[in-house]
Amino acid sequence: MNRTLIAFAFLLSCSLPVQAAPILPGLWEFTSRDIQVDGEQMPGVSEMLEQMQNLPAAQRQQMEDMLAAQGVQLGGQGVRICLSEAQVNAEELPFSDRPDCTQEITERTDRLWKFRFQCPDASGQGETRFISEREFVSVVESQYSAGGERGSSRMESQARWLGEDCGALKPAR
Repeated sequence: MNRTLIAFAFLLSCSLPVQAAPILPGLWEFTSRDIQVDGEQMPGVSEMLEQMQNLPAAQRQQMEDMLAAQGVQLGGQGVRICLSEAQVNAEELPFSDRPDCTQEITERTDRLWKFRFQCPDASGQGETRFISEREFVSVVESQYSAGGERGSSRMESQARWLGEDCGALKPAR
């Protein structure tokens, strides 16, 4: 699998939102404004989705299965996740069900959360700015190890609420 797609999968898995009461439960869509891997500008989510469509079927399925296992679905203009009411009300970072990860919220106001995290395959910090209960922007900077490669990444994403109904998509883990 090429490095861009490995980095993309990693960024998606670590950039789920800081879950907070100021947002609504339901289906959310995330799009990227800025993705950098090792200081190099990467294509946006829509370009990466196009690249994934060009992968051999088995590789594409592997990537989709990996994302689905985390409650992430490709679609629309980015990636979609479902957040349950319990997740939103828990006001926790997204790594809470990964026992091998630790996280800490370093600053919290009504409209801004800053955080840092440590997992076996990544560590980093970020912040989420809440624009409204239906929109927020997150920036995550991390150091990662994926597919035997080490590097650093930065991703800025915007999330918008699509509605209460998540369809068949299970809540993100």
